[in-house]
Amino acid sequence: MSPRTIAIVGGSNDRRKFGNRAVRAYSREGWDVYPVNPHETTIEGRHVFRTVKDIPVSTLDRISLYVPPNVGLQVVEDVARRPPREFWLNPGAESPELIDRAEALGLHVVVACSIVDIGESPVD
Repeated sequence: MSPRTIAIVGGSNDRRKFGNRAVRAYSREGWDVYPVNPHETTIEGRHVFRTVKDIPVSTLDRISLYVPPNVGLQVVEDVARRPPREFWLNPGAESPELIDRAEALGLHVVVACSIVDIGESPVD
């Protein structure tokens, strides 16, 4: 069985930010991790993609957002063009407008901490 895949939108090089903690947590749990951030080139030794459209895999199990809701609204159309099995909106990334738009686009939305879901603590 191949590893599960996740795109972390809002991946960060700042180890205090949840976008970095998620990259580390999912990596420890054996997932194939694809950080997304148009302002970074590598995060925790991983290549960073400018958009979810640039990720070179056919299927993503999850796309997890660690960006403010207004940024989420800017990327949700790209997410819908390559729909993951689950679209996670972490605390602070969700808004009623973003949830409504994602659901209207047919995405399976989960509003919760994706780090906790895999059995890790979001606090180092």
